[in-house]
Amino acid sequence: MKDAIIVGGGLAGLSAAWRLRHHDVAVLEAADRVGGRVRSERRGAHWLNWGGHVYAGGDSATAWLLDDTGVDSAEVPGSLAGLSMNGTLLTSGRVETFPFRVPISWRDRAQMLRAGIKVRLAVARYAQVVARRAGESDAQRQQRVYDFMNDRSFADFVGDLPPDAEALFAPTVTRSSANLDQISAGAGIGYFSLVWNIGAGLNRNVVGGPSTLTESIAAALGPRVELGATVHEVVQRPSSVVVRYRRGEEDLEVEARSVVLATQAHVTHRIAPDLDPDVRDALARIEYGPFVSAAFLTDETSPRVWDDTYAIATPKRSFTVVLNMSNVVHGLAPERVPGGSLMTFAPADQARRLLELDDATVLERMQNDLDDILPGFHGTVAEAEVHRWPAGSPYCFPGRGALQPTLTRRGNGRVFLAGDYLGTLYTETAARTGLTAAQDVRALLTTTNRAVAPTHA
Repeated sequence: MKDAIIVGGGLAGLSAAWRLRHHDVAVLEAADRVGGRVRSERRGAHWLNWGGHVYAGGDSATAWLLDDTGVDSAEVPGSLAGLSMNGTLLTSGRVETFPFRVPISWRDRAQMLRAGIKVRLAVARYAQVVARRAGESDAQRQQRVYDFMNDRSFADFVGDLPPDAEALFAPTVTRSSANLDQISAGAGIGYFSLVWNIGAGLNRNVVGGPSTLTESIAAALGPRVELGATVHEVVQRPSSVVVRYRRGEEDLEVEARSVVLATQAHVTHRIAPDLDPDVRDALARIEYGPFVSAAFLTDETSPRVWDDTYAIATPKRSFTVVLNMSNVVHGLAPERVPGGSLMTFAPADQARRLLELDDATVLERMQNDLDDILPGFHGTVAEAEVHRWPAGSPYCFPGRGALQPTLTRRGNGRVFLAGDYLGTLYTETAARTGLTAAQDVRALLTTTNRAVAPTHA
């Protein structure tokens, strides 16, 4: 009997596996690669990226994991935000001034100013809510963040907006993978706080690409990671858990003292029928939004105006933001390294429209927009690939805060939950919940070992 089975080889599952690597564990991953919604590929000095791209530093679970695995990360240099709208490209200056530096009508500008003041005041309140307090746990802080303005949508909060004003708000809020009328007001405010308070929260890149971390962990675990292993049932027994799965044409079963379910909420709901009914109900209510991303490898040899900018919001385009994956490479090198790598990101309804198109059409639309937005981009593409994420990211909807106590309650027996749906910081939440689940497993194993230890007369 194994000590633990970890279902899911994404960042949460691999974080748990890393902490449990000195125990008898196995990782079951349905896909043909590890990483889940973390996916990148090296291309010389650069890397193509399609999923999670920024990570927490400082006193965070991600920072601990990177340090413990020996994987390098670097703070994103230069500006984390730019804007391209109505023919104007802005890559410097305070983000709050952007609406006044792009050509929009006076009516839209006035409406933007009105809504912007509301958002700015709410961001100030959010900063107080999210600040750490002496003696509190991460769970208490996370609950407070979920509860902030969680009774209405962001669209209800800002009110009706004219087209250009709404277009300026959308790229920031829809990064959640939800539309303005789907995401809670507080969560939308949180995104503005993240963008306006540059350097706070998620502001680091994994050197060599995000998959460097996930693949390094998988390589260290070796044959304990099984790919193509689709779990279809997790059943608890009094002193063990049975995991039934299919690999190729073979149906298999493995028994362990504990299980970490590091799968998306709807998958966890489906494969774990004997979780507490209220936990299963909460899992079923978690909402995911789609996103479509594309990676473009370029072969230019001279500097570009966006070299010092990491993210450029792109209202009214086929994607809402273009991310400069080579920002760290160019920012840290003593001389400008030839080439580059860009990632385009289209979430929510924008993604739903793209999901109906074939890859060639998606790439054509995105590349045409890049040609129009970025001076000198045309003719530099050496490689391009699109990736589709129908269930891309969990987002905080009105009422989401009420589910958190149920989802994080201890007492699911020998089954422990992990995943980015359990918090609001995506990659950081995935790493933190994976490490926490592993710690709970270690505590269970310690208790179990003491209970069965032989006694001596």
